[in-house]
Amino acid sequence: MTRILGIDPGLQTTGFGVVERDGARLHYVASGTIRTTGAGARGVTMGDLPSRLKIIFDGVREVAERYQPVESSVEIVFVNTNPQSTLLLGQARGAAITALVSAGLPVAEYTSAQLKKAIAGHGGAAKAQVQAMVMRMLALPGLPGPDAADALGLAITHAHAGGSFAALAEATTLARRPHAQFRKGRTY
Repeated sequence: MTRILGIDPGLQTTGFGVVERDGARLHYVASGTIRTTGAGARGVTMGDLPSRLKIIFDGVREVAERYQPVESSVEIVFVNTNPQSTLLLGQARGAAITALVSAGLPVAEYTSAQLKKAIAGHGGAAKAQVQAMVMRMLALPGLPGPDAADALGLAITHAHAGGSFAALAEATTLARRPHAQFRKGRTY
């Protein structure tokens, strides 16, 4: 059995989801959110970026310590029309990735389109479709929240695609070929 942690980074709400892969079967372990605003953030204001990043870092570390995953996956940030929002989201993502790496986990990265295609069958799926498919795939009693659903979707995506990507990486190791080596100052 392989336990996988998925992280959907966000500056206000970071989703997490943990699944176990047993052969081709997936089992739900846990999911939830790490909030940097409101009561859960203990006095952090909207403009207090360093404190919010620390909450994300500490929260991801706590989740990793509690559930003991052996692999992790994170959503790749897309570029918004607002560059400031993109930069802030990138910092939240950086805090989450740093927490995963400091916990000793390998980190796989997937785009939103890869997640949606793996879960709902097409890259343009709506959040509600992803939530419904995650609920079905993991036999959950109800819909997970949107951030937790995306995080679970990332863990599911990695459970299905991670092995294929690793096999491709091993199969396509670059090797020097005699015909591509330097001969008298030329490459062939």
